[in-house]
Amino acid sequence: MPLHVGVAYATSARQAWVRLEMPEGATVAEAIAKSGILAQFPEIDLGAQKVGIFGKVARLDAPLADGDRVEIYRPITADPAKVLGRD
Repeated sequence: MPLHVGVAYATSARQAWVRLEMPEGATVAEAIAKSGILAQFPEIDLGAQKVGIFGKVARLDAPLADGDRVEIYRPITADPAKVLGRD
């Protein structure tokens, strides 16, 4: 039975959300590759950036479940404490 998953990535200027059908046993990395997001956003470096499923950090070789949303996280560029005035 196929898995229905999504892959999401966003910059400050652009967002992408791709829905996919993947075979059972598919991994986070396989979904990202099939999504085409790496071609749309060539700045993504999966060796340096974290990925996750529904907001929880996951490994690239993590298996997917039906309905999962794979997320590619951007590096933090601002200190949250300073943004919130807690420095």
